[in-house]
Amino acid sequence: MRTTVVATLKYASLVVAALFALVPLVLVVFGAFKDYQEYVSTGPLDPPSSWLNLDNFVVAFVDGGMAVAFVNTVVILGVSLVGAVLSSAFAAYAIDRFRFAGRRLVLGLFLLAALVPEVTTQVATFQLIKGLGIYNTQWALIALYTGTGIISIYIFLQFMRALPTSLDEAARIDGAGQVRIFFRIILPNLKPAIATVVIIRGIAMYNDFYLPFLYLSDTSKRPISTTLFAFKGQYGAQWEVISAGVLLTIVPILILFLFMQRYVYNGFTAGAVK
Repeated sequence: MRTTVVATLKYASLVVAALFALVPLVLVVFGAFKDYQEYVSTGPLDPPSSWLNLDNFVVAFVDGGMAVAFVNTVVILGVSLVGAVLSSAFAAYAIDRFRFAGRRLVLGLFLLAALVPEVTTQVATFQLIKGLGIYNTQWALIALYTGTGIISIYIFLQFMRALPTSLDEAARIDGAGQVRIFFRIILPNLKPAIATVVIIRGIAMYNDFYLPFLYLSDTSKRPISTTLFAFKGQYGAQWEVISAGVLLTIVPILILFLFMQRYVYNGFTAGAVK
């Protein structure tokens, strides 16, 4: 009897959690296919009268400048992810393969930095970006996104510790230097970790609204996460158009996640076991 009650409560909690996750998405889907009159005159959970109404998608894509925003997103995301993967892998390689004074302290400082709320450091960060002369350029976001994080370092560390040091020693006997060992031996064996970092950091960068809005005053340079703000004004918002735009922004990252989700799960489980 007790087992039945526990199982019922477990599955009931899962159903409730699923509803909390799916209901907002259903509202967005329903709203995207309604025109303004239907949106304001029907309930949020009422399905649209026609699923062929694509006017909101056209308005969101054209008037919102989503084509340019998608290009900006690809540029910023592509360069930032390459930098984030390399910086994290470099840091993990140095921490795992080299023995130096303060090695544990460095890892602890990374962890301490991750515990500090980002908003508390924005004044100093903003002054630094202004001082570098890259404010209102996409390089500001690239520089901020490229900075590594403790989660990425730990993911790479778990995989790197599973690679035998004998591989490094064999390559060193053949005359390979540290840089060649890293790029020819270490990095190719970190593909699951790279995929995990790419999807985790990529989703965070793709969804980020605060940094692009703060560091890019020129709207033509902003990524996709800020374009929908154009439909929110002082006297109201075009929620049906915003809903359509939300769906357009979800599709690319959803496809990426579905394509790479197996690497993410394998990355976490393999890192835990190894």
